[in-house]
Amino acid sequence: MKATIKFTIFNHSIKLSGAAINSWLIVVAISIFIILVNRKIKKVKAGETPGTLVSIMEFFVEKVEDLVRNTMGDNRVYFAPYIATLLIFLVFANLLGLLGLETPTSNYSVTLALAMITFVMIHFSGIRSAGVKKYLKGFAKPTAVMLPINLISEIATPISMSFRLFGNMLSGTVIIALIFSVLNSISIITVPIIGPFINLYFDVFVGLVQTFIFSMLTMVFISNKMNIN
Repeated sequence: MKATIKFTIFNHSIKLSGAAINSWLIVVAISIFIILVNRKIKKVKAGETPGTLVSIMEFFVEKVEDLVRNTMGDNRVYFAPYIATLLIFLVFANLLGLLGLETPTSNYSVTLALAMITFVMIHFSGIRSAGVKKYLKGFAKPTAVMLPINLISEIATPISMSFRLFGNMLSGTVIIALIFSVLNSISIITVPIIGPFINLYFDVFVGLVQTFIFSMLTMVFISNKMNIN
């Protein structure tokens, strides 16, 4: 289901797509959830067994930290909060189609925004690790002739990341619509029988895989930039 919101500011008409609206809904929902979890954590006393929700969140945080350590190294576990935030947002964004709503990641503006955030993180981390002078010299390695190619390669990073996530999620949406159309033309009864399995694969399996791939690429690109420089 797609929805749009139109409003006017200073005689300029602004239109928010369903993807933008759903993205903000996810952000608000996650923020409220985190606030509630934070309150529950503060109520847990030393030596007391935490509740189910707190235990689940502790397990999630530990697994994300382990993933960051194994991918980026023990000294870069401070990236875990960013990776955890990315994972949570992408899981909700990719699985929103199960509720009949427009998947934010099937809109290129959303995936490009996520890729640009990662792009900034990559280069900020590189500058922080090597310093501005050494970092800029890295673009001319191994020789100054490689400078244009290296610059193009850096620009291509957010484009490739955004198109990969966008393409996979959009193609899944299109394929589901086509399959449902074929099933409906055969018999209305086939849709409720086969439909859930189709959604299970394209919405859940593909969505979770793409979440993991985008997060892994983020960690690899950041780590490589910090190692090279």
